[in-house]
Amino acid sequence: MLAAAGAISLSACAARTDTGSGGDSAGPQGAAPSAAADAADPAGDGKAQCSPVSLAYAGTINGENAALGQNILNGAKLAVDQHNKANPGCKVTLKQYDTEGTPDKAPGIVNQIVNTPAIIGVIGLPFSGESKAVGNIFDQAGLVSVTPAATNPGLAQNGWKTFFRGLGNDSTQGPAAAKFITGELKASKVCVIQDDSEYGTGLAASITKALGDKATCSDSVKSKQTDFSAVVNKVKGANPDAVFYSGYYREGAPFAQQLSDAGVEAKFVGPDGVKDDEFVKGAGDAASKAYFTCPCVPADQFTKFTEAYKAAAGKDPGTYSPEAYDIATILLKGVDAGKKDRAGMLDFVKNYDGQGLTKHFKWDSHGELAKTTVWSYKVDGGKIVRNTEIK
Repeated sequence: MLAAAGAISLSACAARTDTGSGGDSAGPQGAAPSAAADAADPAGDGKAQCSPVSLAYAGTINGENAALGQNILNGAKLAVDQHNKANPGCKVTLKQYDTEGTPDKAPGIVNQIVNTPAIIGVIGLPFSGESKAVGNIFDQAGLVSVTPAATNPGLAQNGWKTFFRGLGNDSTQGPAAAKFITGELKASKVCVIQDDSEYGTGLAASITKALGDKATCSDSVKSKQTDFSAVVNKVKGANPDAVFYSGYYREGAPFAQQLSDAGVEAKFVGPDGVKDDEFVKGAGDAASKAYFTCPCVPADQFTKFTEAYKAAAGKDPGTYSPEAYDIATILLKGVDAGKKDRAGMLDFVKNYDGQGLTKHFKWDSHGELAKTTVWSYKVDGGKIVRNTEIK
């Protein structure tokens, strides 16, 4: 909801011809990047000394679309655990705060965070709506927050000095998704369906603009909607080649299933908010025809990270797990460098320039990364797998 520089040169990755175990393929599977030799390691040199400090994860843990937040939390936890195991003289606490992903609940939770002086850096928030609702609270407290998933472009235009984004935004994802749909999927008629979230509406506007006259129909759904018959009928009548659902998996899964049940043959494409195993479970047979776009880098060749994540979390990394690991690592490097208060950590992040697993991290004055990438993914054999980097 991200392109690497230096040793991870995604644009230089050679195409592979393996396309998995069948299914409708959009083309050759792109070769995933391997971890750069100079990627930052949360363990550091094992010699760090620090007074007790805390970092925080803020985002959904048990709310709707919770799986997306749990992916991020598990990535951050792994980094902190690896750091603490390697550095007995510098134990960092990761505090967890559940916003349930909603703009209504997030401000109260974030006020708890900013009123906890020991917290000097935050990984989160995952969703754009809740991020918009709390950005000014972090800014007024001088507490740096780095989102691994919130992609609405406007978040970086509010003048917040404490907001940083660890991935590409939807000004990148929208055109990339349009290029994938019209290029690799060869669609000339596309229906864009959006939910009512900050994320969904912003991304829908971006892809619609990029599609131009190939965006031949549109409609909207509401959060927690379960009956999509009216929208399905509209899509069926428009007879598109592809449907882009701009929202989250909670509604995306039953919507995809109902489209399939109604006999809609259009290819279903969802963005990063839909790209989760919970979509595959919820969409039933319709999932086998689904594609996704995401400003996130495939993690399957980050071997050490993937093995450690699976050992700790009991499952494979999900969307934005490695991005969260990278962000937590940056904050941990700040602690190891002697940053012990919010002002010091904010200055450290603002001036950071280093390689991570997923990309090179260096932010501009708006908290945006200079260079990002977008990948397409697909469902193959009941699993979400990488497809191609969208260039």
